[in-house]
Amino acid sequence: MRAIRWLAIVAASVIALVLAVAALLWYAIYHERSHPPIASQIVINRGESFAEIGRQLAAEGIISNVLTFRLLAHLRGEEAAVRAGEYRFTPHLTQDEVLRALVTGGAQVAAWVTIPEGFTAAQIAQRLQAAGVGRSSVFLHDFMHERLVVAGVQTKTLEGFLFPSTYLVPLGAAPSQVAALMTTEFFKQLPPDAASRARALHVSVPQAVTVASLVEREAKSEVDRPKIAEVIYNRLKVGMPLQVDAAIEYALPEHKSELSFADLKIDSPYNTYVHAGLPPTPIANPGQPSLAAAFHPAKSNDLYYVYCGNGRHVFDTTLAGHQANVARCLH
Repeated sequence: MRAIRWLAIVAASVIALVLAVAALLWYAIYHERSHPPIASQIVINRGESFAEIGRQLAAEGIISNVLTFRLLAHLRGEEAAVRAGEYRFTPHLTQDEVLRALVTGGAQVAAWVTIPEGFTAAQIAQRLQAAGVGRSSVFLHDFMHERLVVAGVQTKTLEGFLFPSTYLVPLGAAPSQVAALMTTEFFKQLPPDAASRARALHVSVPQAVTVASLVEREAKSEVDRPKIAEVIYNRLKVGMPLQVDAAIEYALPEHKSELSFADLKIDSPYNTYVHAGLPPTPIANPGQPSLAAAFHPAKSNDLYYVYCGNGRHVFDTTLAGHQANVARCLH
C-alpha cells in the first residue's frame, strides 16, 4: 500500500510538473507581450535558416525566447514558411503573432526581388508584381516613358539601364523609386572608362549599352561575349545589317523560340535584317559581363557567328566560312 501511495504521489507530481510547464509554454507563446518593447524592424535575408531567424529576432528584442519560438514553428510545420524581406513590428506582440506575421507577410514592408540578367522591362515589371510590390502595368508604363541621361546623352526609355541584381524593394514603392534603385546600380556597374571606350568604338555610351543588350540575349558562354560584341561592331563599321534574331524577338508581341521567315520581314526598327545599324534602344537589361564585353570587345575581323551547341558559338570572317559552319552546326 505504501508503494502504491508513493507511486501515486510521484505520478501526481509529474503530471503537475507537466501541466505547469505546458502552462508556462502556453503563456510564453500566446500571452507574454513584453517584446518588442518598442516598434522594431528587421531584415530577413534569403536562405537564412529558421534557427538563424530566431536568433536574429531575439537579438533585436522582438521575441524573448528562441527555444519556445522554434518549438511553436516546429509544432505548426512552419519552419520553412517564413518569407524573406523586411518586417516592421509594433510593440508588445506575442510569439504567436510574430510567427504569424512572418509566415503570412502581415508585417512585411519590403520584399527581396531578384532581376535576372537579360530580363526586359516588361519581365521586370511582372517580377515586381509577383513580389507584391505593385501592378506590372504601372511599372512598365514608367520604365518605357522615363528618360535617363547617360554620359551626356538622353535615353529613349529605361530599357537597358535597369541593372539586373537582387533588391530589397519597399512594398507599394512608386515606379520612380524602384527605377532609381536599379539605375543607380547601373551607374555603379558601368565600366569606369565607358565614355572613352565608347568614343574609341565610334558609338555613344547608350549605344554601347544597346550592344551589351544584344550580347546578353545572344551569348551562351562568358568566353563568347566579347567575340559577339566584336562581330556587331565590325558589321556596324562596314554597314552590314546586324541580323540579330533576339532584336526581332523583342519586337514581337510574344516570345518565340524560333523565328519564321515572316518574322524576319516584320516592319519594325528592331528588325536588324531589314534595317542597318543598331536597334533604337537596348532589347534587354544586360549584366556586368555583357557590359564589359560591349565596352571591351575582342579584337578580330569576324563578321559572322552561329551557335554550335554546348553553349558555344563559332565565328568566321567570310560568308563561305560561315555557311560551312552553319551546315556543320545546324544540320
